[in-house]
Amino acid sequence: MQSPNLTGLAVLVAVLAAATALGWWRRGRDGRLRAVRDRRPAAGTDGSVAAGDVRHAATLAALGVRPGAVTVVQFSAPVCAPCRATRRILDDVTGGLDGVTLLEVGVDEHLDAARALDVWRTPTLLLVDAGGRIVRRVTGVPDRDELLAALIPLAAGARR
Repeated sequence: MQSPNLTGLAVLVAVLAAATALGWWRRGRDGRLRAVRDRRPAAGTDGSVAAGDVRHAATLAALGVRPGAVTVVQFSAPVCAPCRATRRILDDVTGGLDGVTLLEVGVDEHLDAARALDVWRTPTLLLVDAGGRIVRRVTGVPDRDELLAALIPLAAGARR
């Protein structure tokens, strides 16, 4: 009689445990709004802006983000089922808020912009304040109430 291969069994258990942990971690992050740190240094006395911010500002402007407006940018793909669910949530949330614009961007048509804005999966949402800064981002289908809670203060600040 041959003894079972314990090394193979140990590897199988380790791979299953790692996959389960990764799944739980991803599930915990999916659909959660995350604050985006403002990586800009304070503006110089001449009002100059760091080069990275100019690049993002130019990328956002090329996608259709208008200065002075709060914008929700949704990166989606035609074959993405969660993107359709996200679109329904966004239509509901932005339809009830004055001063919030919804902009849907197809990653297949704007791949360079997606890369420049660090978008690696769909759906990805970027919440852009009236100053043109990305203040929050979420990957996956967002929670409606959490999204609404994040947009209300941004919309109120834009109206002032």
